[in-house]
Amino acid sequence: MKYKHIFFDLDRTLWDFDSSARIAFKEIFETHNLKQKGVRSVEAFQKAYNIHNDELWALYRDGRIKKEILRGKRFRLTLEDFDIIDDLLAEQIGQAYIEISPLRVALFPDAENILQYLAPKFQLNLITNGFSEVQAVKLKSSGLGKYFQVIVTSEEAGHKKPDERIFNYAFEKSGAKPAESIMIGDDPDVDILGAKNVGMDQVLFDPDNKFLQNGCTYYINNLIELKKIL
Repeated sequence: MKYKHIFFDLDRTLWDFDSSARIAFKEIFETHNLKQKGVRSVEAFQKAYNIHNDELWALYRDGRIKKEILRGKRFRLTLEDFDIIDDLLAEQIGQAYIEISPLRVALFPDAENILQYLAPKFQLNLITNGFSEVQAVKLKSSGLGKYFQVIVTSEEAGHKKPDERIFNYAFEKSGAKPAESIMIGDDPDVDILGAKNVGMDQVLFDPDNKFLQNGCTYYINNLIELKKIL
């Protein structure tokens, strides 16, 4: 068997980040009376948030802003889009989101089934750019943590995907070798490119058909397709 180690991404690969976030945003919208404050709908609020969050995460991934700046600023900018200037409210919503979202479990179809199938055959590991404390709660609340022998966060490693150093850190921690490993993730520029740069095979998980196969080793739309590859 070629592979001994399988490295998974978490958000948008096993954990259905967008579905979980929608549940959390609905609760926050109602709890903080955002409609009465001028936000027309949950969907409008989340759409504005996603724009700011994506831009700030790109800066965070490149090491240009700190975690604390990202957490606070994304909601402050979102509220400003609706002419709400309220730093305290932004802070409260930001804290609520961090507390609520990892408890609103939403997994992609067959996520746990495929982990159950693979766990007896391979060493399963996780590499995530998400915040350590949030990812730990997600793994516990979803019950997925028990499948992974090694869990590496970018905060622990000191580097974020696609930086080669986070992959090398994961190899050292797990005892894996690139030639015996494969990376499964949803982001061509983060998971796939990072794995490719360290000589590891890759699986691009693309449930919404957003990307072309784009030179990755394997391409799937459903996690159950991993049975054919592995």
